[in-house]
Amino acid sequence: MTRSSLRPDGSASPIRTPRFRRVRVFLATVSALAVVGFGGALIAAYGFYLHISADLPSVDALKQYHPPVVSRLYTADDTLMAELSHERRIYVPISAIPPRVRNAFIAAEDQNFYSHGGVDYFAIARAGLTDLVARHGKRPLGASTITQQVAKVMLLNNNVLSITRKAREALLAMRMEQALPKDRILEIYLNGIYLGNGAYGVEAAAQTYFDKSLDQLSDAEAAMLGTLPKSPSNYNPFLHPKTALWRRNWVLDRMSDIHIISVQEAEEAKQEPLVPQTRRRLGPLSNSEWFATEVRRQLIARYGEDQTAEGGLDVHTSLDPHLQQVSTRVLRNGLMQYDRSHEGWRGPVGHLIDSPQWEDDLPKLKAPLGMLPSWRLAVVLSPTGDVGWLENKQPRHAMLRKEDLSWARRRHPLTAGDVVMVEPQSDHDSAALQQVPRVQGATVTMDVHTGRILAMVGGWSFKQSWFNRVTQAQRQPGSSFKPLVYLAAMERDISPSETFDDSPISFGDWHPQNYEHDNWGPTTLHDALRESRNLVTIRVAAHLGMDAVGDIAVRSGLVDKMPPYLPSALGAVETTVLREAGAYAAIANGGHVVSPSVIDYIQNPDGQVIWRAQDPAKALTTETGVPLLHDTRPVLVSPQSAYQMQTMMRDVIRHGTGIRAGIGIDRPIAGKTGTSQDYRDAWFAGFSPDVVTVVWIGYDTPQSLGKNETGGHIAGPIWNEIMKAVFATRPRLDFPTPDGMTLAHYNTGRISAVDAFKPGQIPGASVPLHGFGSGTQALTAADTGADMLPDSENDMPGSTPAPDANTPLPPPSATPSDGSQSTPNTPPPKNGGEGGDIGVGGLY
Repeated sequence: MTRSSLRPDGSASPIRTPRFRRVRVFLATVSALAVVGFGGALIAAYGFYLHISADLPSVDALKQYHPPVVSRLYTADDTLMAELSHERRIYVPISAIPPRVRNAFIAAEDQNFYSHGGVDYFAIARAGLTDLVARHGKRPLGASTITQQVAKVMLLNNNVLSITRKAREALLAMRMEQALPKDRILEIYLNGIYLGNGAYGVEAAAQTYFDKSLDQLSDAEAAMLGTLPKSPSNYNPFLHPKTALWRRNWVLDRMSDIHIISVQEAEEAKQEPLVPQTRRRLGPLSNSEWFATEVRRQLIARYGEDQTAEGGLDVHTSLDPHLQQVSTRVLRNGLMQYDRSHEGWRGPVGHLIDSPQWEDDLPKLKAPLGMLPSWRLAVVLSPTGDVGWLENKQPRHAMLRKEDLSWARRRHPLTAGDVVMVEPQSDHDSAALQQVPRVQGATVTMDVHTGRILAMVGGWSFKQSWFNRVTQAQRQPGSSFKPLVYLAAMERDISPSETFDDSPISFGDWHPQNYEHDNWGPTTLHDALRESRNLVTIRVAAHLGMDAVGDIAVRSGLVDKMPPYLPSALGAVETTVLREAGAYAAIANGGHVVSPSVIDYIQNPDGQVIWRAQDPAKALTTETGVPLLHDTRPVLVSPQSAYQMQTMMRDVIRHGTGIRAGIGIDRPIAGKTGTSQDYRDAWFAGFSPDVVTVVWIGYDTPQSLGKNETGGHIAGPIWNEIMKAVFATRPRLDFPTPDGMTLAHYNTGRISAVDAFKPGQIPGASVPLHGFGSGTQALTAADTGADMLPDSENDMPGSTPAPDANTPLPPPSATPSDGSQSTPNTPPPKNGGEGGDIGVGGLY
């Protein structure tokens, strides 16, 4: 026995077998591999973390996050007029979302929302076990929390199902929980989630599916909304009512399971029938489309397309909804009356061969562009005037009025099977035969002091043509331009009783005449304006010089540039209805230029006013500690000159060409008729001390309205009815008399009149004027600048062509940002057509 084989106590040591050594080596190897594997896993996990977090968006943006929200336009009385949006979404703060709505979504989507830290690990385990056991070959069961859904939709914007995306989603959710309170996360979710049928957020969904606001929803309706995040299309109550009802009841059970509502309340809610209510997306308020489009154009110019449609702006406008409806109705009635008397019946819009089957065939026909909502497509059942149409899918019968049968019989007698447009009458037994007029018109009403547009009608029908004839149509104002010539004379201290010669003049091919083809000799400015005498107006413009007339026209806003020709003094320029309203407002308000406006103020989604139109007549400043009001409006003329024009233009309505415009009105009003060459444009522009209205009638492709169809005859009665509606809600006002003015009766030579005279002017007197004037000197080319005139009217500056009125125009966003788009204005015949050899410009 060797020494080394003995233990200290003398016993022999055990012999270590090779097998034991192999176990020990194996354990050491496994331990080493475990350490290396764990370290590798840690490194891999860290690398994966770095990978998924490298370009994660910051959650800080959600602190101030507001999703795209519909912008809303309101009338002056806060009636909702229109909505502008790419996505229908109405943002509601969490405090305004009822608990039953919040709880319905929590019960359906994330019952542990208020207790987890962004990721619900128990839900993940439950979903994983279910996927493993019961969902072979199906899409994995989701376990995303509400926070994770916010992260996916608001920050990641990625629906690709992958481990990487889910990991990024979970990481973001945990970061969000650290940065934001729970209620803020829920607020973002409930306002941002898509719930089908074009509705984003719970408020839009409540309106879309039930035509209610959130605070009006029942438990059953709130539960129905709670079903939609899972699958907005599959649980759409309009498309799949049975599936939606089953899912709604499931959500009610979940609400009772987590004690949001009692079992009894859940059972009672299940008995409530699921009856969704269709809500049409609100477009412009009826007959306000042109106004709303102009508001939209200005918003885009100010804020851009995205903020206009997605910024949640509350835009409060100047529109008077009642006056807008009245203006629309009155203009349409005027156009129909003109069309009926001048155009005649143009025949049916279609024909049904098998008229006995008309109840089945009539709904297949498309309504003509421009057909009014109160009209119906009807089929003629007999030549004696029996017509039938559908009302709420039920057949209706009536007899056409006798005057309608006579109207149709003159050109296109009715036959059985003809499809026509009719308007049911109040007696329910008769119907009026109707057709869409070819003639067009426009009208605008505006506050003369602030420029606030109260009503705007851009044509017969917005559906027929989006072209706004108030702001876009460039037309010749004719004699309605003349007040600016006389205003320039007043500003030169020429008296209303000053006389100018009313006698023939000719220059080359230009032979201007008066409308009546007569001459009065020496004529006062009062009479010349009252009766729209062309030859006196030409001599006044010649005396003043076209630079003086052009300066007034440009500074008033009527035109941007004034052609230096005498025909311009008769209205041979181009302007818009809105520009003319602005120019007349300056006369009405005492000589101040105003800028027309459609927006009063704008609020952001938080209710803060971010823009407000300032009244330029009430600008407040502080000087030496004392607040002072200043009138910052540009001055066109003195108050005295404006008052003289107000007084003269009152007689245009009382005793002159505008007499039809004043019938039945006992208020102080003033105005002027306008009729352009060959009766192509008919105008009436007039005002009270606080409101101006301008009416234009004409064809989109200019043509004669007919001999003797003047502005006073066609446009005057329309103006009259609109102003009566204006006065129905306003107190009586008088034009204020400026300092130093004297009102005096005198004989003009044709009537007894009242005019206003400045200090130093003698009422009723005409004094010799320096240079041409007073009718005492011959008019020469040098005096008038006639040598600058074109050889013929065809050489006068023209305008660009525009679309046919019956062709729908591009949407407002496609029009130029300044709204400038001309209608065609083909030069008139060289010799003046039906109006005689009047020449370019106004007739009457």
